[in-house]
Amino acid sequence: MSDFDRNNPFNDLPLLPPKFELENKKVLLKIISASRALAQLNGALINLPNPRLFLDAIHLQEAKASSEIENIITTNDDLYKSIVADKNVGNAATKEVLSYKEALWLGLERLEKKPFISTNLCIEIVQCIKQNTAGIRVIPGTTLSNTTGDIIYTPPSGEDTIRAKLANLEKFINEDESLDPLIKMALMHYQFEAIHPFPDGNGRTGRILLLLYLKMSKLLDIPAIYLSEYIIHNKADYYISLRNVTENNAWEEYVLYMLDMVEVTAMNGLKRLEQIISLMYTMSEKIKMELPKVYSKDLIEVLFKLPYTKRQFLIDAGLGSPKTVGNYLHDLEENKYLKSVKIGKEKLYLNYQLMKILETK
Repeated sequence: MSDFDRNNPFNDLPLLPPKFELENKKVLLKIISASRALAQLNGALINLPNPRLFLDAIHLQEAKASSEIENIITTNDDLYKSIVADKNVGNAATKEVLSYKEALWLGLERLEKKPFISTNLCIEIVQCIKQNTAGIRVIPGTTLSNTTGDIIYTPPSGEDTIRAKLANLEKFINEDESLDPLIKMALMHYQFEAIHPFPDGNGRTGRILLLLYLKMSKLLDIPAIYLSEYIIHNKADYYISLRNVTENNAWEEYVLYMLDMVEVTAMNGLKRLEQIISLMYTMSEKIKMELPKVYSKDLIEVLFKLPYTKRQFLIDAGLGSPKTVGNYLHDLEENKYLKSVKIGKEKLYLNYQLMKILETK
């Protein structure tokens, strides 16, 4: 691109939509397969007896993966223990991942009230991720570098310029209906990352916007999908394809990458969901047979909401007194459905078979 210089702010970043034909045969074929995969996942989620049951666990996995792209690393064990335990067991990385999950839920709540993705919503999301009062970048000098320290991109500079680019992006997301929604999703993601409006947290905010857009465009009513997992496994290609749009207008390669991300993660999500449902059914039947006094539908739901549970969760679900639910958990552990672990004075119980499915790559 003749007007792009990686060492100078890219204030001439072209507005959306691009002046290129994006819906060629190759892209349209990929849209069909990606849309089909999304529709299958959507159908499976909608048809669950309790579609929201697995949302916490799936969104935490997405939060973990998205944070990992930014080299914020935690373990599933630390993550789920931190959610369940009264005692603070998480490190700084775990706290950032939990903030990401909170930001995703915040975005989904805002969309429920008003199905509109705005600059102000982006600011709310990044502030929740970073747990600060960050706003649009005002200090010049932001650059993006590779691992050897070479500058590869200098995003637009100046608050007015950044806000103007975001206003165009907002209009494109919410008003432009000339393109297939999945192409729109790819374009909005590139543009947000290229504008790079915040001092920090842009990548994670941009990936939350993908999930919000899938919901807003009615492609996925319940956005239970780990898009970031695909990026982790194809990280170099992700950054190369973004750069190639900026430097060479290579939109097709980038759009195909994003469509493949949607298709692969939807298919993986469906497979994982089927495994969880199968485990839930098998475990339910076995507990009903081996421990009939312990079994209830509500108990099974508590055991599958998150991999870790504790007495209080069973009490809150109305399953009995502290002594009664304590006996239930003891019996479930004795029969090898759960494994207990002490966190301070508190005892947590791990549904280790559920954790195994969630950790499957």
